[in-house]
Amino acid sequence: MKRIFLFLITNLAVVLVLSLTLRLLGVESYLRQEGLALGPLLVFAALFGMGGAFISLAISKWTAKRMVGARVIETPSTETERWLIETVRRQAQTAGIGMPEVAVYDAPELNAFATGMNKNNALVAVSTGLLRAMGKNEAEAVLGHEISHIANGDMVTLALIQGVVNTFVIFLSRIVGHVVDRVVFKTERGQGPAFFITYIVAELVLGILASMIVMGFSRRREFRADRGGAQLAGRNNMIAALEKLGFASGQAPLPEKMAAFGIVGGPGSGLKRLFMTHPPLEERIAALRQFTD
Repeated sequence: MKRIFLFLITNLAVVLVLSLTLRLLGVESYLRQEGLALGPLLVFAALFGMGGAFISLAISKWTAKRMVGARVIETPSTETERWLIETVRRQAQTAGIGMPEVAVYDAPELNAFATGMNKNNALVAVSTGLLRAMGKNEAEAVLGHEISHIANGDMVTLALIQGVVNTFVIFLSRIVGHVVDRVVFKTERGQGPAFFITYIVAELVLGILASMIVMGFSRRREFRADRGGAQLAGRNNMIAALEKLGFASGQAPLPEKMAAFGIVGGPGSGLKRLFMTHPPLEERIAALRQFTD
């Protein structure tokens, strides 16, 4: 709750600064004269930008289960399932969060993910490929990594950041479209074709830049979750788990919409690194080697 409160206060401050800047520069009065009211536009942008992000978060567990075909373990039927439930329960208690749902999904790749609306109503899912390829110590470290994501509130924070950048992309792209339509194409009444073309192009460009911000946060949170996994299951076990994930890095990753929630993402180099949800495994391993409990 404190994190969300501080975020909303920060977001409000940014909005106020932006509004004051536009007013001092005369942009607000000009746009108002030209038929574009910034207040209603900002409300519209916030409703769609923040609303879309939080709706996605609210249905994230439901979506994740269906995208990967995850089966929630209601009553453990095997030794592996009993071990999974007990390990997640113990780690959740240590991390101070509610017991997440634990699921297994049938996939050959080594991966796991966590998602959910809040710390006490989350989901941890593990692939059958990971359970087959990793020993219990390594798998425990992977589970610790996912529990740390939940305890850190990473899913909520990611949704908040996504909501903010969505809001400003919608807001600024329509301002750009309006200005180009009136100043360049001299549309005097209503909105001409130039407005729609320009704001769509601006939304695409700004959306790409916004994605870089969101992905940058996503990469930073992986280092923190690795440290959390090391604290819950041991640093050597976390390193060993990441090394094993590196050996299997050529396998198919999670679906694109789930990539940010998995423990390992796809490879990337050059400009592609700016859009990676996860840092390279070698960087994560190097950071863990320098980490002390």
